[in-house]
Parts: sequence; C-alpha cells; structure tokens
Amino acid sequence: MMNEDCIFCKLANGVIPVEGLYEDDVVKVILDASPAAFGHALILPKSHAENVYRLDDEVVAHVAKVAKKIAWAVKLAVGADGINVLQNNEAAAGQTVMHYHVHVIPRYNGDSVNVSWTPKDDNHAEEILAKVKKCL
Repeated sequence: MMNEDCIFCKLANGVIPVEGLYEDDVVKVILDASPAAFGHALILPKSHAENVYRLDDEVVAHVAKVAKKIAWAVKLAVGADGINVLQNNEAAAGQTVMHYHVHVIPRYNGDSVNVSWTPKDDNHAEEILAKVKKCL
C-alpha cells in the first residue's frame, strides 16, 4: 500500500513523474537524484515499508532479482569496473528516506566512493551466534 506522505512512494507510483530505468508491477527503478557515482540507481518498491524488517518476503525476493538485472545493465551501460548493491535500515545505518530501497552504485577503479569499514577484533563470536540464533 502506498503512503501518501512518502516521497519514494510518490516516485514509484507515478504521483511525481520521473523517468525510470525499469518498471514492473512491484518496483520502479530510477536514477538517484544525489548520486554517489555516475549511473547510481535506486530500486523502489511501489508498496510502502520503512525497512527490510517490515517488507513482504515476496517483495524482498523480487527486489533481489531486479537488483541483479539492473546491476548488470548499469555496469555495461556506464562501463563500471564493479557495482555495489546496498540497502540501509534505520538512521544509524545511513537510511535517510524511510521507505525500503536498494542502491545500485557503479564503481570505477580509483573512484572516491567510500563503502568500507575497519575490521574489529571480536572475541565474542560464540556469544553473538547464540544471541542471534535465539532471535531467529
């Protein structure tokens, strides 16, 4: 269901016109208005869900299939050396629009896009495994 106050719902459902790269009954794919790299695309489900926790399993599966198709097409179209397929959940993880969406970001050797982290020494693997398994 569409949320009338959500900018991504409006874009995905044609309330705000935007040319898409791809569209079907479930998603619309557009170019990011503030791209991290040349060719940066967004996959927007037409139904509203704030994040992956609230999204129907069928939509998650469909978005993954579309992400594969779009990643390959964008890579070929813009001559990228690689592709990041990213999805952020909640503000602490970098989500700025509270509508589930997937970023397809072309990467070029030597570009300045920074999607990295410093590995931490973590001697708590057993504890984390037990806690997560308990929540599943």
